[in-house]
Amino acid sequence: MSLLNTFIPSFTGSLARRGNGTARDLGSSVKPYYEIQEKPEAYGLTVYLPGVAKDGLELTADANTLSIVGHRAWKQPEGWTTLFHESADVPFELVLEHDNVLDAGQIHAELKDGVLRASLPKTEAIKPRKIAVS
Repeated sequence: MSLLNTFIPSFTGSLARRGNGTARDLGSSVKPYYEIQEKPEAYGLTVYLPGVAKDGLELTADANTLSIVGHRAWKQPEGWTTLFHESADVPFELVLEHDNVLDAGQIHAELKDGVLRASLPKTEAIKPRKIAVS
């Protein structure tokens, strides 16, 4: 843990199953590669979900978790024989835990070419404020 993480609320990745989401019914899943960047007003989240279309994506924000589940839409055509399978044909699942720092009503997400980009605005209580000194 870096010194920076001691001063800001942290995100941690977890594959633990939750009792209140669809992740429980998935069986086995793959944790996708993701990046988180912090800005003064929001966190930027980039998740790589190759083969996932918008209709196969679920993004859920709870009190202190953000869950992403992606199902691939590609089906093997009839008559094809698989010689090499680069990745498992299982859904993607990513559960990020946070310290209740996100404004869930203001989250904006966009999926393009298998890359999910989301803006996760911080709650007003943790945004930096300028304090006037008298």
